[in-house]
Amino acid sequence: MKMMTGKYSFSWLLLTAAMMISCSQGKHIISQPTVEVSKEKSIVILFENDAHGNIDGYPKIAGLRDAIAQADTAWTALVSNGDYLSGGVACTLNKGRYIADIISSANYDVVTLGNHEYDFGMPRLLELLPRMTTSVVCANLHKYQDDIPMLQPFVIKSFGNKRVAFVGVNTPESMSSESYSFFDDEGKQLYDLKTDQVYELVQMSVNKARSLGADYVVVLAHLGEDDNETGITSFGLAAATRDIDAILDGHTHHVVINKYINDLDGKPVPVAQTGTQFANYGKLLITPDGRFIPSLIPASENNYVSMVVDETVNSVKNQMEQETKRVICTSDFELTINDADGNRQVRNGETNLANIVTDAYREALDADIGIQNGGGIRNSIKSGVITYGDVINALPFDNCMQKLEMTGSAIVSMLQEHIQMLPAENGSFLQVSGMRFTIHRGSRTISDVEVLDKATGKYQPIDPARVYTVGTIDYIAVAGLAKDYKKISGAKINYFDVVAKYLEKYSGGKVDDIYAKPQGRITFVE
Repeated sequence: MKMMTGKYSFSWLLLTAAMMISCSQGKHIISQPTVEVSKEKSIVILFENDAHGNIDGYPKIAGLRDAIAQADTAWTALVSNGDYLSGGVACTLNKGRYIADIISSANYDVVTLGNHEYDFGMPRLLELLPRMTTSVVCANLHKYQDDIPMLQPFVIKSFGNKRVAFVGVNTPESMSSESYSFFDDEGKQLYDLKTDQVYELVQMSVNKARSLGADYVVVLAHLGEDDNETGITSFGLAAATRDIDAILDGHTHHVVINKYINDLDGKPVPVAQTGTQFANYGKLLITPDGRFIPSLIPASENNYVSMVVDETVNSVKNQMEQETKRVICTSDFELTINDADGNRQVRNGETNLANIVTDAYREALDADIGIQNGGGIRNSIKSGVITYGDVINALPFDNCMQKLEMTGSAIVSMLQEHIQMLPAENGSFLQVSGMRFTIHRGSRTISDVEVLDKATGKYQPIDPARVYTVGTIDYIAVAGLAKDYKKISGAKINYFDVVAKYLEKYSGGKVDDIYAKPQGRITFVE
């Protein structure tokens, strides 16, 4: 997680609420909110983004909402800025259904889509959306060559005598990172996120909402603030539009608060994001006189819990335990996605967990090389007993194994392409097995690419003309990370199952010490 700019605050609204809520075992348990009466109350919009399967956060954010409502100090709403259906064990098991049921239990007012909502395919997404029993908004998701959006671009909610429009927008990066949901197996386009019209479509929704009597407009965005291949960001959206009062964002996992971007009329528009996995709870305060004040509440400062949602989460955990409790092996050290200081490294450098994952691919598919994009390795595995659930949590997506044939020159080109964002993180940064290479930071170039010779056990310079076998996942191919390849086999075996099987060789013992640290497959020079 990156701290962009920040100031945490714990609202006076919560202090008022605390006097009215009983405490049980250190948690404030909320049952049903009281009916709100005052017409002059503030509006509090609680928001989150990129929950990625951290189901323990849902009872807390719902409890926080209920506490404010029961204290009768403000009108309340609960919204999500995307990436809730995929990215953790609870997401992977039952392909998002557990999360849809939890969101329904939490009684969200509005949600928008993140790129990972497409992970299980568009048909599965369209099955799950009604199950969440909430308003789902997205102004730029269309069937291909269709001008009518597939979902509501916005909804208007009434809070006393004020009406707030919530407009949704999804990053068009989804069309490449989750391309399998937008194109069929033959490459025919089925759906579109209107990359060239994103800002225009949001503005059209804002204008329409205002014409229908919306007093305020809040955009639920899953765009992120970083430059990317599409050029579409939340900061860019604020600068290219007018009449938006606040943008609640997601996608980049940044902590962003008190960041204001001037719109086309010079009005400062606040942009806010909570980080990821409920590290913080977002709160947008709209005062009776129309001021918009965003803040973040650190997870450690929120002890409110919704009893209803907590029961749903516990039910899910009980079901999950039966599937995930199997012991795989043990380890004296953490299998990590981070560097020595605890900062995420798997998207711009080598880690020991990435070594294990790619070794598992190479062995399982009897390939010359194993390759995995860093963005597909999501969480570390702590030292001690490692369960099947720990492996799924580390590799939580619906990715299956593939064996490709690629020439040496194509492999080098692939490595080269996916280091161009360095030193910034990039989910397509490639982790490898049976190969080693050097990255030149200044020029962002690759050199000294070598492949392990199975017969001799020694590394040899890669042969540009030779055809090598590559053990990887289907995502590498369908998302366009690999080019100029020939698929020679595929299996409906999920990548976490392949890694679990690889680790099971240590059952009754411990993970080999050769994995205690990264093995030097990727060398950086200035």
